[in-house]
Amino acid sequence: MNKRAILSVTDKSGLLEFAKGLQKLGFEIVSTGGTLSTLEAGGIKVTAISDVTGFPECLDGRVKTLHPAVHAGILAMRADSGHMQRIEELSISPIDVVAVNLYPFKATVEKPGVTFEEAVKNIDIGGPAMLRSAAKNYQDVYVVTDPSDYGSVLGALQSGQKDLDLARLLMYKVFQHTAVYDTMIANYLRLNLGIDYPDNITFAYERAQSLRYGENPHQSAVFYREVFRYPGALTDAEQLWGKELSYNNISDANGALDVIREFNVPAAAAVKHANPCGVAVGENVCEAFLKAYEADKVSIFGGIVAVNRTVEDDLARALSQIFLEIIIAPDFSASALELLKLKKNIRLLKLPTLGAPYRPQTVDMKKVLGGLLVQQIDDKNITTADVSAVTSAKPSKKQLDDMEFAMKVAKHAKSNAVVVAKDGVTLGIGAGQTSRISAAKHALEHAGENAKGAALASDAFFPFSDCAELAAEHGITSIIQPGGSVRDQDSIDACDRNGIAMVFTGMRHFKH
Repeated sequence: MNKRAILSVTDKSGLLEFAKGLQKLGFEIVSTGGTLSTLEAGGIKVTAISDVTGFPECLDGRVKTLHPAVHAGILAMRADSGHMQRIEELSISPIDVVAVNLYPFKATVEKPGVTFEEAVKNIDIGGPAMLRSAAKNYQDVYVVTDPSDYGSVLGALQSGQKDLDLARLLMYKVFQHTAVYDTMIANYLRLNLGIDYPDNITFAYERAQSLRYGENPHQSAVFYREVFRYPGALTDAEQLWGKELSYNNISDANGALDVIREFNVPAAAAVKHANPCGVAVGENVCEAFLKAYEADKVSIFGGIVAVNRTVEDDLARALSQIFLEIIIAPDFSASALELLKLKKNIRLLKLPTLGAPYRPQTVDMKKVLGGLLVQQIDDKNITTADVSAVTSAKPSKKQLDDMEFAMKVAKHAKSNAVVVAKDGVTLGIGAGQTSRISAAKHALEHAGENAKGAALASDAFFPFSDCAELAAEHGITSIIQPGGSVRDQDSIDACDRNGIAMVFTGMRHFKH
């Protein structure tokens, strides 16, 4: 029997070389559509799929390879005499190599304004069917989805011996490939239908980079990115300088981006161990950074700074005075970039889409042993119009602005979180404490004398009056918190005794 290979690929890289290699080994090349035209133009003798099936391609190409002459040729087990006798009776030749990659569904749905009909048109049916058939019959058929495997397959064929280890690897790659493909389609349809939490859910990721290690040197790690591009995400950034990002770098940088997205005015956010340690706004981004730096000169050491404006020379000079792991900005001027490149150990990330809003399909996920927690992103913000004053003292416009700023930061600090702020600058941040009074003590002690006349924000309600009383001792004049405790009145009374204006938001911002 003649050896036969089916080649039908969207990605034409390496195709001609692979086909020529197969021809030298005596293979008959069978192909379809654009692949057939490419092969013929490259001087390859090709058999059209319709000559194999005895049936013309039809329905605008929707039906080409879905035929027993194809699938019986792929699925017939060579060691099963009954299989081989039956396909001989049916005049079907075995197919020994299948090289297929699929319609560009991902590229199609990422196009602006793509219609549902266009997306559906680019759902491949025949390709996955051939791949799965060939993978199931791995012991007899080499199946290729990735052009980088062409050389390995040719090498195995030239040896004359079946390489079962390679065949099993290719089999795995098929089912991984089709699983991702089907996941993209399912998630597109789920979002189109407005289904938030289906009974079964899958997500598709691709390897972005291998990491030197995880949170600690004894842990291995890899960074995966979602297969669809997310403007404004860390995966959309271009690294301009510095060594590869580490596991902790990526986690902390993501935290810095979460904070900086809260602001439209020039702002800077310094983050350490995924918690904000200094955040400020200013007339320009350099002023904002200097304020954020002054807010906590100690914690920023070895931290990450994100700004929402282009880094110019003045900011570059200020940033270069301290040890930072990463600087993230929409852009860097050429001269600022050269200044910062003098620091060998810094990493510079350019993210032009930094201000892009979250896309609707973005969800927050947390892996637990044996399961996955999935929730909507906490993208809700409180404005001064949303709060209710609950104390005798009513907040001024200035106090409301301070409280709103403080709450934007508290939202991104690990719970329990308390933030003290004034004039668009954080003065003290208490994050990740096991009691709210501990978080308040940490924030207020760090703020020191600067706490006088400042605002205090809490990510969740005060369970007792102790936080309000401690705030009064440090000179806090306004407090913003969700409210909702059975002891709310105790905190209100403590504020009233000390002339503090307190507002409730009705919205908690736990971050665990």
